[in-house]
Amino acid sequence: MSYSDIYLKSSHSLFNKLFIILAKNRDMKNNKVVKFTLGIVLASLFFFSSCNTSSKSKEGFIEVEGGKIWYRIDGDGDKTPLLLLHGGPGSSSYYLEPLKELSNDRPVIFIDQLGCGRSTRITDTTLMTTEKNVEQLEQVVKFLKLDHYYLYGHSWGTMLGIDYYLKYPNGIQALIFASPLFSTQIWTQDADSLILKLPMEHQVAIRESDKQKNYSSKSYQNAIDAYYKAHLRRSEQRKSKKDSSDLFFGEKVYAFMWGPSEFKVTGNLLNYDRIKDLPQIKVPTLLTAGEFDEARPNSVKYYTSLIPGAKFHLIPNAAHVTMDDNVKENNQVLRDFLNQMDANK
Repeated sequence: MSYSDIYLKSSHSLFNKLFIILAKNRDMKNNKVVKFTLGIVLASLFFFSSCNTSSKSKEGFIEVEGGKIWYRIDGDGDKTPLLLLHGGPGSSSYYLEPLKELSNDRPVIFIDQLGCGRSTRITDTTLMTTEKNVEQLEQVVKFLKLDHYYLYGHSWGTMLGIDYYLKYPNGIQALIFASPLFSTQIWTQDADSLILKLPMEHQVAIRESDKQKNYSSKSYQNAIDAYYKAHLRRSEQRKSKKDSSDLFFGEKVYAFMWGPSEFKVTGNLLNYDRIKDLPQIKVPTLLTAGEFDEARPNSVKYYTSLIPGAKFHLIPNAAHVTMDDNVKENNQVLRDFLNQMDANK
């Protein structure tokens, strides 16, 4: 590891700690010592990042309606690029980092959607719609001059992905829908069946919270934790990684578009349904799901049956975040599919 690598790693750690302090203690925003130190760390990160930038990776920001979207391109091969759409809504591309391994074969494009990650944080709820996200994505595709590419979506990213494909199909050579959600009704029905497998105390807490419309109680948070450990992410996440994920998370976007938890929908995606549109997909399509996924494998198989020529692959020993729970299997499935698409061109 080079000196710049070591410094960059330690600086990121210090920056994250300071960011958490500032976020949790708003009265410290005027603390000159903290602000000065934070400024030094940011300046150092900028300097060493620029010194350490690989010729095979570049990043920047793209102007869209409402702000700027951050992007990074890893890899510079001649094979067809892969554009990644993260979940949420309001999560970030940070958790998709294991997919960077695919850049050994082709350019892999990471973006943080507006309102989260390294992109502009927003409070304007008129920007928090699927339609606006589709138009922002179109601006990204135009800016990057992607005239032919593969489109990958995970979770909410599959909702954005199919809506984008239905409006702007040109250039998309193939689709990958990982742990997809094409019907909120089916998703919530699946969630209800998974909740019934939780210990009774958690089932009661969820029912009471729904009845009272109070989703901030300790018992409800405990139920969320139990559900997530079983069906969202089964692998242990390092504290530093979790802290970074939390910092990048766009809570306002998630709450407005989705709701208080993965299994409770109160936002503007409540009536989302693209089941009738699945047969309109005309490009090769791969669908995947984790063995213990909240996007239940049987539902994903049903979606697969509606898409002409689509293929399904189950990722064993994984929940919703398959790229973390089973990195090796997940990446191999994606690589095999992408290589096959390349060979068929």
